[in-house]
Amino acid sequence: MDNSELKKIWAEKFASVPQTLKNMQQVQAAATAFNANIDAVVKISGKKIAELAQTSGLDLRALQNVTQTKLLSGSDVVKGIFKCFTQGIAEEWLTEDKIVYDWMVKHLGYDRLQMGGQGGIVANVLAVTGVNKVYAHANSLPKLQAEQFLKLDNLLSFDADGTEKPAHQIDRQTDIPLIHWIIEFDKGDSLTIDGQTFVCPKSNRFIATYDPLNLHLVMDDNFIKTTTARKMDYVVLSGFHALTEHNDGVRLQEGALPIIENWKSHGDIVHLEIASTQDIVVRKSIIGTIAPKVDSIGINEREAMDILEVCGCEALAQACDCQTHSVNMFEALLQVKKVIKAPRVQLHMFGLYMTLQDKGFKIAPEANLRGMMLAATVAAGKAGTGNINQAENLLWAQGQQVSDVGLDELRRLSDYLKKPELLTTGLAEVEGFDLIALPTILVEKPLTLVGMGDTISSLSLIGAR
Repeated sequence: MDNSELKKIWAEKFASVPQTLKNMQQVQAAATAFNANIDAVVKISGKKIAELAQTSGLDLRALQNVTQTKLLSGSDVVKGIFKCFTQGIAEEWLTEDKIVYDWMVKHLGYDRLQMGGQGGIVANVLAVTGVNKVYAHANSLPKLQAEQFLKLDNLLSFDADGTEKPAHQIDRQTDIPLIHWIIEFDKGDSLTIDGQTFVCPKSNRFIATYDPLNLHLVMDDNFIKTTTARKMDYVVLSGFHALTEHNDGVRLQEGALPIIENWKSHGDIVHLEIASTQDIVVRKSIIGTIAPKVDSIGINEREAMDILEVCGCEALAQACDCQTHSVNMFEALLQVKKVIKAPRVQLHMFGLYMTLQDKGFKIAPEANLRGMMLAATVAAGKAGTGNINQAENLLWAQGQQVSDVGLDELRRLSDYLKKPELLTTGLAEVEGFDLIALPTILVEKPLTLVGMGDTISSLSLIGAR
């Protein structure tokens, strides 16, 4: 069966997406925690970088002398930008220093502000898709942060007195803005330092983060009291990846365990977004303590490799890094499932989503497939329109065909597993688990990729009905 025939089969399946979206209104309550922040997006030119270097008194030798990736001064910000620009790579460096924050406000500014943090992004997504009540955790909620929440009455948080209100109406005036500068640069741009010219080899970004509260997993007591006192259909967790061993990250995440147990005692389905966790000690702790306690986990290719690297599967991680295709990534998914033992694990890669779950999991494979199709459609809508802040953008991609890339990856996996039914149904049983695999819709020139993984994971689960 060729791809044109398969596209017709999958088009019939994707025809159910509008009804799946409508069914989101059946979800009575969901909560997202713990990280919400402000992303300040700014496009920077090579000329501007050179000017910042000169203003900061940095010559070429100083710019290339990177001894640590923590922002202790404005000069470190310039060094980070220079490194990523000249190498075409993406990195995130952190600071808790208000002086560095003030330097970035003065010297970088921003082109636009948008919601940042998995918790904040998912809260907006769930609210716009029609969940009756979405409770968003915000450990800092001044007006600038509140303005990043959608102006929807079903999207709720708590003011300084603990009063439940639409999040966008809240202004906790004594809170400080938590800002992540997303500093973007373009392939082919150049800068000249000390007579030497550098050409940016790949469009990418450097993230400079001032976020002392999320770096210490500070929790809002009012959110915890409310969401543990009443039934939440779903809780989407994230934010543990920002912790470090230096900041007592292991103890801080262990402090979340009783809260997770409380949510689960009400029958809430708890989902964890692993996210890219740079601190090895914290990563091991997440995998060993938090992840086994939740019902569902979301990862991408890189995060799957990160998990493999710290659980004795370095060879598989290296194979996935060298050849990132559906067969290698399925083996990674299977190994992650066996190591963590969470009931459900979903992996999203370019063109293909895969979910591996226990037989008898509370969400049936067929429902899971519907949720994944909703997620694929909404993610394509976000890529194609630039945002899904308006409900009309959610189904922008409805009717578009699944990608050849996705079908080719699914075919490769189907052949490898000797499960021909996987190619046409997206469903198979493998090693006693249910496997759900979905070719996705790809947008050729996406306007944004920010928060895409969070959108995919949350809607795949919560849209499964």
